[in-house]
Formats: sequence, C-alpha cells, structure tokens
Amino acid sequence: MNFSTPEGKHGIWWTAQNQLEYLDSLDELAFLSRTHEQIQMKTASVAAVNFNIHKDKRSSSNTNGELQLNLT
Repeated sequence: MNFSTPEGKHGIWWTAQNQLEYLDSLDELAFLSRTHEQIQMKTASVAAVNFNIHKDKRSSSNTNGELQLNLT
C-alpha cells in the first residue's frame, strides 16, 4: 500500500508497514482495529492531523436510485 508521487507520500501511516489511503469515513478505521483501544488511538491520530470528514457523505447514501438519510 505504499506509493510515492512527485509531491511525496500520501495517506495516513499507522505503523512502518501499514498505510491507509483516501478514507471516506472513520467507520473504516473500526474495521481495521481489533480492540476498542486501537480504535481510540487511530481516531486520536486522525484528529491530530486535522482529518476532515465530508459530512454530506456521512449523512446520506444513495442505493438503487433511492436517497436514504442516516439519522444516527
């Protein structure tokens, strides 16, 4: 998962071997974590680099041509 461009490396590094690319949602962090402590550490790391979540993507989804709002 490691790649470089002329601008440099991209993504969020958790360890020397693992890198996440283009996260659409912090929910993906939960899938990559085994314990609640890991989720908290990764969420804090994301907050430390000022990761912005696209609120429109988070609040609605379009499936089979129908717009569904997530009210959670």
